[in-house]
Amino acid sequence: MAKGEGAESGSAAGLLPTSILQAGERPAQEPKKKQQLSICSKLCYAVGGAPYQVTGCALGFFLQIYLLDVAQVGPLSASIILFVGRAWDAITDPLVGFFISKSSWTSLGRLMPWIIFSTPLAIIAYFLIWFVPDFQWGQALWYLVFYCLFEMLVTCFHVPYSALTMFISTEQSERDSATAYRMTVEVLGTVLGTAIQGQIVGQADTPCLQDHNSSGMASVAANRTHSTSAVLKKTQNAYLLAAGVIASIYVICAVILTLGVREQREPSEAQQAEPMSFFRGLRLVMNHGPYVKLIAGFLFTSLAFMLVEGNFALFCTYTLGFRNEFQNLLLAIMLSATLTIPFWQWFLTRFGKKTAVYIGISSAVPFLILVALMESNLIVTYVVAVAAGISVAAAFLLPWSMLPDVIDDFHLKQPQSHGTEPIFFSFYVFFTKFASGVSLGISTLSLDFAGYQTRGCSQPRRVKFTLKMLVTMAPIVLILLGLLLFKLYPIDEERRRQNKKALQALRDEASSSGCSDTDSTELASIL
Repeated sequence: MAKGEGAESGSAAGLLPTSILQAGERPAQEPKKKQQLSICSKLCYAVGGAPYQVTGCALGFFLQIYLLDVAQVGPLSASIILFVGRAWDAITDPLVGFFISKSSWTSLGRLMPWIIFSTPLAIIAYFLIWFVPDFQWGQALWYLVFYCLFEMLVTCFHVPYSALTMFISTEQSERDSATAYRMTVEVLGTVLGTAIQGQIVGQADTPCLQDHNSSGMASVAANRTHSTSAVLKKTQNAYLLAAGVIASIYVICAVILTLGVREQREPSEAQQAEPMSFFRGLRLVMNHGPYVKLIAGFLFTSLAFMLVEGNFALFCTYTLGFRNEFQNLLLAIMLSATLTIPFWQWFLTRFGKKTAVYIGISSAVPFLILVALMESNLIVTYVVAVAAGISVAAAFLLPWSMLPDVIDDFHLKQPQSHGTEPIFFSFYVFFTKFASGVSLGISTLSLDFAGYQTRGCSQPRRVKFTLKMLVTMAPIVLILLGLLLFKLYPIDEERRRQNKKALQALRDEASSSGCSDTDSTELASIL
């Protein structure tokens, strides 16, 4: 009997997987290999960031001047369109984040279905933004509706895409590398948006009217001739052509992202029985100190660059007098930013992200001061544009490189709180977009109060001075306030290294726990 028991025991031991044996009986496990992303995967992921930047750049730089001088919407109506559109865009970010957090995993993942199904509707709405309807009554409502609709649909693309950063790899270094690829492509997207919109539209001269005065009313009426209408129609068609090209790029990039990137689920998240509620997750996220300090700092610095972006075309056209050069100046800024993204990626790896923030973003201040003080000079303006692009590159790269660090820090303090990544990204975008909506609304209203003349060949001195303040002094003040807030941000390089080690330990523990659950099932099946 004793022999039989021993034989049966030995037979069972031979049948069991080695993972079920006692720890002392298990063979030595090989060290876990580092999870690396291929260059192809990083490029496919990075390409997905281009649609948001291409369309956003075209809208940010050209929508204001398009509404005022091409669609001939009044300054007050234009300010309402810009403010309400951006405010609605900001509100939809947390709403989309909420619905994503409630989404279940599918064969495509949890985020990819949002990207796929929002794309065709978004390109239709984008094209209609740049279409001038034949009717005059309700024209402002047309632009408001389609602008809000497009911003909502592009949010359904961009929020899940931003959150995808946390699901392409569990390695911090791989995510940082993929983010650098993404930022490079996104800045290339701004170059594309600037080049396509600027160069196509720049080929068609928008007709302008001479200064309005009581003695010149007849000449103003005479300018409204068939030839002027033909030129204006040509300009409108140029905007439509640019919209069609950009919409095509949007579709191509979305297809590459969908086919080339696969979401990876965290082992610990896969074991979680029930996802955390959105409002509980939101409360935890908003109580996380590093996140609040990070978005507060970037709120002011992003607002500074958005003020420059929104008013740059009008500033070059009327204050500097470079009506036919502003699209080339924009291109110089974006090309400079694109070429310096790899430098900032090296810099933040070598000297740390906080140091990169201080040096990169503050480098714009001297050039903005120079623009405020100098007279109109085309060569100097190009030099300033190239130098400003260096700071723009830092402003593009750093927020998206630092957000994953904040999420990692949050996961260490709340290890059971999974599914909160869309909340982090959507509320960061919410605050920046809402602030940009306020800035655009206020800046357009300021131009209205200063006496902006729609389609004027020149503008009053008060309008030129207002544009100079909006593009130089206001951004300088906002940048300095943002840098002061960054002093409170607590995650430095040492804390990042500690978080990385602690997170890896948690993942290893979750993986071994998952193996134990599987082994228990196997044992029950064998018995």
